[in-house]
Formats: sequence, structure tokens, C-alpha cells
Amino acid sequence: METKLTNILQLTFPIIQAPMFLVSNVAMVTAAMDSGIAGCIPALNYRTLDELREALRALKAAKPKGGAFGFNLIVNKSNVKYKGQLAVICEEGCDFIITSLGSPEETIKQAHKANIKVFCDVTDLNFAQKVERLGADAIIAVNNEAGGHRGNIRPEDLIKSISKHCNIPVISAGGVGCKADIDKMLSFGAEGVSVGSPFIASLEAGVTNEYKQACVDYGADDIIMTERISGTPCTVINTPYVKKIGTKQTWLESVLNKNKRLKKWVKMVRFSIGMKATEKAATQATYKTVWVAGPSIEHTTKILPIKEIVKKLTC
Repeated sequence: METKLTNILQLTFPIIQAPMFLVSNVAMVTAAMDSGIAGCIPALNYRTLDELREALRALKAAKPKGGAFGFNLIVNKSNVKYKGQLAVICEEGCDFIITSLGSPEETIKQAHKANIKVFCDVTDLNFAQKVERLGADAIIAVNNEAGGHRGNIRPEDLIKSISKHCNIPVISAGGVGCKADIDKMLSFGAEGVSVGSPFIASLEAGVTNEYKQACVDYGADDIIMTERISGTPCTVINTPYVKKIGTKQTWLESVLNKNKRLKKWVKMVRFSIGMKATEKAATQATYKTVWVAGPSIEHTTKILPIKEIVKKLTC
């Protein structure tokens, strides 16, 4: 499965194990590299810069010949740790950075000085062309089948549009749960895929068995959009608790969000509350289950080691 992505990162298969908040960890990425794919972790999974540095060093020590790993950075003002995280990553080194939610300009400048590739999340052609002009090495095209904060455009339309008008590789994110899905994305013009949800139900994932089992028990029809986590629509499994609390903002949040002076602060509070609830559901057995996942869990039938999940995706 040789593509531009496999050549850039020296991979066996054109797959990036997507960075997942609270889920991705060193063990998962190490197993991904050992299986011939790349792995990525959100820098925000680490509370301190020392913990981030420790993870970078552990991955460098575990990296096999031909393996590749990266970190995801939230590059807008909401991430107050951004500059410190970028500095540590550039000091320690990795193969690539994936940027999300903001301009990647500074990240691209600093990462390229450290010989680190930069792939940028985009949801449409306009943003894809912007990041290409800024010097991005590849585009992560987030479509409407992705888990978490997804895009609004179908995979085929998004990939074909960006591939036609941009000269850097397109990596499709969303809607991949089996090899047929990968073949489909490549046929549209993608040079690789970013896969997240199928790896939640892995032995190496650092979340509860209840979360993993939910990815086995539920399917594509059980994935819904909610505004109750971060204030921005996000895909979650429609558990009894999610049904109970609903998916829309409260009337008070809705009113406050219309106030230009208060909107920013309301979103910050909503995001903080939502992230704490998500963290609790991911790491503790609780009836208050808000589990983030995408429709590709349809193909998840068993909790498996990552090596076996990669085999299912590539054979």
C-alpha cells in the first residue's frame, strides 16, 4: 500500500492512528509503530510540559526502524499551553505535528526548523488552500463521518475537491472502519487515512473497559451529535445518560451565547465542564457516560490488541 504518506513517514501502511483526547497514549502509539502505521497523541493529554517531554522521550526510545509518531496541537488561543507544548516538541523532536482549530503558521515555522513535518486539520477547500500557502506538508481532510468534532462535507466530495486544487498530499479523516473503507478513500484521491474510533476498543487504550465495550456493543446508528460537551457539535454514543440530558444547549446557555460580550466566557465554561465530564466517563466506571466516538465503530466487534486491529484494516 505505497502512497505519498507511506513515503513521507516511511510506513508499511498509509494509516495514522488519530490523536484522541484522553484515549491516545504511549502504549497505543508504540503498538501502532510496531504494526507498520504511524501514531499520534494530543499534547493536551499531558497536564504538564514535563509529562509531555517524558512521553516524547519514551516514544523515541521505542520507535522501530521505519516507525513514525507525532503529536496533535490545538493552535488557537483557547490552548494556553500551546507555546510551551510547541517548544518542547521541537526541542525533543518527533516525525510530525497535526494542527487543529487555528492558524498553523507559527507551528509550521518552528517545526520546520526542527525538521518536523506539519499536517493540518481542515474541513473545506478554503482552509486547505490557506494551510498549503503557509507551507503545510499535508492536509488532514476532516469529513462528516469523523468522530468528535467533525466536518460537514462527505468524504468523496471533500477529498476530490482538495486533491484537485492543492498540490500537497491529502489524508482523509473519518469513516474508516475496515480495509474497504481505506481502499475507497484512496480511490477518491487520498494518500492516506487518519483512523481513530476503531482503536478505542484496543487492549492498549487507557480508558475503561466500559468505554471499550460500548464501542463493541453500539454501532453507526447509535452515534449522535451533541452540543453539551464543548458547546460545539460533537459526536458521541447515544447512551441512556446522553438521552436523559439531551443534546442541545440549555436555554440559559442559548441566551448567553447570543450576548456578544459573554459568549466567549460561556463557551470557555461549557468547554471546561464538558471536558471534565468526558474525562470522568473515560477513566472511571460511572452511569454518567459521555463517550466520544464516530460511526466507524460499526466494524468494531471485539476488544483487540492494536496489532490485530491494524491487521483487520489492512487485510
